[in-house]
Amino acid sequence: MGGTERRIDAVVLDWGGVLTVSVPAFIEDWLRREDVDRERYGVTMRDWMGRDALPDNPVSRLETGELAVEAFERLLAAELVTLDGREIAAKGLLRRMFGSAHPDPAMVGLVRDLRARGVRTVLLSNSWGEGYPEDLLLELFDTVVISGRVGLRKPDPRIFEHTLEVVGLPAHRCAFVDDAPVNVAGARAVGLHAHRHTDAESTRAVLTELLGATA
Repeated sequence: MGGTERRIDAVVLDWGGVLTVSVPAFIEDWLRREDVDRERYGVTMRDWMGRDALPDNPVSRLETGELAVEAFERLLAAELVTLDGREIAAKGLLRRMFGSAHPDPAMVGLVRDLRARGVRTVLLSNSWGEGYPEDLLLELFDTVVISGRVGLRKPDPRIFEHTLEVVGLPAHRCAFVDDAPVNVAGARAVGLHAHRHTDAESTRAVLTELLGATA
């Protein structure tokens, strides 16, 4: 596809589950490590993140910065229990949950390749606290938009519009990569070329086509 026209000038990427190993993988590691009752965890996440979740649910408030990490940890720990009935420690809960959320080398390599080609790279992340590797973010991204810092969260169209304003590009000149279908749909509604990430190979293929040459 080397002769096709370049359709994008920037790529906007999520962090957890895109630049890191998959969310189910690192959550499963935590559930197993702390012997958490999976049913209780699943019910809580559906209540807080599912289609019928209330607008002021704890996850929404955490991601927009309205709820402090420590307060969220206490709320979540109160909903959980181990398989043998023990309480889950609230202090440091998010750090433990995300303990195995290591960067995916294949995706880090892809972003490096994009930057080497002069493509602008943007991080757009719904934050569960500030656990980002700052040195890596500085290396990989021209622009960083974190939900808790701007008081908006995906898939609210305003956070996409804010990101486009910061980048200074129209939506149709930007690609968006996220692992959550609701966020992909939200970005597409604003006009971005939106792709649901499942693995580095397929994401690279999509970006290759949009860039008109090997990414």
